[in-house]
Amino acid sequence: MKVMFFSYLSESRHRLMIGLLLFTLIAGCNAGTSVDVPKNRQSYDDLTSFFKEWRAFRAPARVNGVPDFSAATMKKQFNDLSEWQKALAEFPKDSWPIASQVDWHLIRAEMNGLEFDHRVLRPWERDPAYYVYFYPSPTDVPNREGPMIEGSIEASYYSYPLSTEDAETFRAGLDLIPALYREARNNLTGSARDLWVNGAKSIREQSSDLEAFSNRVSTIHSDLAALALRAKASSDSLATWLDEQAASKTGPSGVGKENLTWALKNIHYINLTWEEEVLLVKRELARAHAALRLEENRNRGLADLEKFATAETFDRELNRAVDEYMEFLKEEEILPMKDYMDHALRERIGRFTPNDGIRGFFDEVGYRDAMPMRTHGNHWFDLARMREEPHASPIRSSPLWYNIFDGRAEGMATGMEEMMMHAGLLDDRPQARELVWVLLAQRAARALGGLYQHGNVMNHDEAAKFADKWTPRGYLPWDGSTIQHEQHFYARQPTYGESYVIGKIEVEKLIAEYARQREDTFTLYQFMDDFNGVGMIPVSLINWELNGDATEIDEMIASN
Repeated sequence: MKVMFFSYLSESRHRLMIGLLLFTLIAGCNAGTSVDVPKNRQSYDDLTSFFKEWRAFRAPARVNGVPDFSAATMKKQFNDLSEWQKALAEFPKDSWPIASQVDWHLIRAEMNGLEFDHRVLRPWERDPAYYVYFYPSPTDVPNREGPMIEGSIEASYYSYPLSTEDAETFRAGLDLIPALYREARNNLTGSARDLWVNGAKSIREQSSDLEAFSNRVSTIHSDLAALALRAKASSDSLATWLDEQAASKTGPSGVGKENLTWALKNIHYINLTWEEEVLLVKRELARAHAALRLEENRNRGLADLEKFATAETFDRELNRAVDEYMEFLKEEEILPMKDYMDHALRERIGRFTPNDGIRGFFDEVGYRDAMPMRTHGNHWFDLARMREEPHASPIRSSPLWYNIFDGRAEGMATGMEEMMMHAGLLDDRPQARELVWVLLAQRAARALGGLYQHGNVMNHDEAAKFADKWTPRGYLPWDGSTIQHEQHFYARQPTYGESYVIGKIEVEKLIAEYARQREDTFTLYQFMDDFNGVGMIPVSLINWELNGDATEIDEMIASN
């Protein structure tokens, strides 16, 4: 089973793999398959070899190709993990260059991510959505957001009609789903109510996706279409079983304040506590609302922005926004321009869909002015850069597990909205400035909802209603698809909900220190080039590498 550690929509799967590290694992076919812990390693080259063996260890064991999450197998992996952590600690890293030490910390972060999975999250036991195995749409960050089974089918990363080789990959993946879902009934013993109820919905959504895939390939690959329908039937059956069990699930889904703080400091390398994040996000929420009202007052004589009503208007405005944004980045010397950047944004324009009511939140913004969300498209620059200019370090050229990249990826994409506004991008789009503050308010409201879920202050629906209340203009109804999916995802992946806002703050701190050290020699162009060159890693580690400041890293290590 091939596992692709890169998430980027491409017209050709083969084009996708050019310039990438395609990390291929043939996961063990027998229960109990293990990787011996490397010992007595000393050099950085040893660390890169150690990393490959570590990745093989953290992948799920398989029985006849089916991921094995049985209690005995999970217990063995957790027991063995401590030996890997000890072996990593033996590396004499303190004498290495900073960049090499950063790579050591990235492996440490992944090991802590697996530890957190076993000690706290236990997704194979508590989270039915963990068993979603078929993903029809791409993600805009380096690896699938949230806990997922390694080797799951990423249907959007293939070109259609499928080649013979790709069709075989799909066959192997679809064929194991019935057995995986039989085992899921034995593994799912948790009592986290919100995870359970919303996880059942995710499994049902997968059923619809499998049916759509079956229809898509039926003409050329009738056997593959039949396998997809068989997988759909298994998915339907699992969802029905989950619904039947739901009444007995009464426990909390949040991990608690202390556990979230541990994850922040040890997995995501963010030197904050749950309480400190709440305080910072509250400040950003208030700032966004106040700034929005000032912009609205400034624009009080202007007519409200109307949503694009036709496909022609939609296509014209979104393509024009890409043209103008790319020209702005070049003319204002914001960052080095690369040939792949225009294509990376333009292929994400999408298609116009008629709608008379509230659209998904981001369409409520994007169908009024196309520019603000082009800046958030920094995600697609990141992914294209990973493909076209992979980092020299093998530890950074393949996306990190456990969403360790979240503050860097989501924080920078969110930060670009406001930073580009301040840089002048929206000077002739006064009402688009309003939308930037609406975006920030919405992300802060969502973040607080996620934090309150994990602090066991609110349940899922209460968090969704909170986000609705504090998102301006009624763009985020609590029972709508956007916030229902987001708050479920944040319950599944502690620290992600606030990564947009906290990550933005981390990037702002980084810019401040980078500029302070360089004083009159600072340029935004050079900062962006250096920042992007370090890779998709936590911002505190970027600060150490660019600014030589290990203070936060030392504090986080000392706090354990």
